[in-house]
Amino acid sequence: MADRIAGILDRMQQAMLSCGRVDTVELMAVSKTHPLEAVLAAVDCGQLLFGENRVQEIQTKFPETRSAYQVHLIGHLQSNKVRKAVGLVDAIDSVDSLKLVRLINTEALKLEKRIPILLEWNTSGETAKSGFTDEREFFAVLDEAPQLQGVEIRGLMTIGPLTDNETMVRTAFAKLRDLARTCSERYPALSFDTLSMGMSQDFLWAIKEGSTMVRIGTAIFGGRDYR
Repeated sequence: MADRIAGILDRMQQAMLSCGRVDTVELMAVSKTHPLEAVLAAVDCGQLLFGENRVQEIQTKFPETRSAYQVHLIGHLQSNKVRKAVGLVDAIDSVDSLKLVRLINTEALKLEKRIPILLEWNTSGETAKSGFTDEREFFAVLDEAPQLQGVEIRGLMTIGPLTDNETMVRTAFAKLRDLARTCSERYPALSFDTLSMGMSQDFLWAIKEGSTMVRIGTAIFGGRDYR
């Protein structure tokens, strides 16, 4: 596993060099369906950020208290799972509605937490994918942000279109980058330091379009067991 992680980090670095970037890109290891033992093996290799899709899996897999590594929810969050999610994760990277933002804020305040969130934007236009598609609702969240003391908006997330067409994928990622720039200009008091885009099949393109966090699963942990 150490060699796989090192190989991915090297490819990330090469992609950054190829487009003249001198900032940093964070690697999130997507550990869904893999056991805690695999996560801890990755931690031993220096990997400290993990993404999970399901609240139930997080609850059954991870210890309630952990300090060595972080777990973010990256899958769609249902309203009835918000309370549980807020108590389990270090951040929620897949927030896709004003209603959900408000619910997370309410539950975080009950726990006296301020939880980091990313707003997910649907850049692909694919109806099967989650994410904001309505600009009015999206910007309503940002308008309301100063009153939401239980959440900290840290940036944006997207899932690129399912295609090997580089132009299509990079165009989608560029949309998110441009949206983040617009948000920073219109809401200077908010931090938009995270741009989570790029997975195993397209993370190099995402880095070239400005991603600051890529989400890699199979290339680190191998094939998934969905039983």
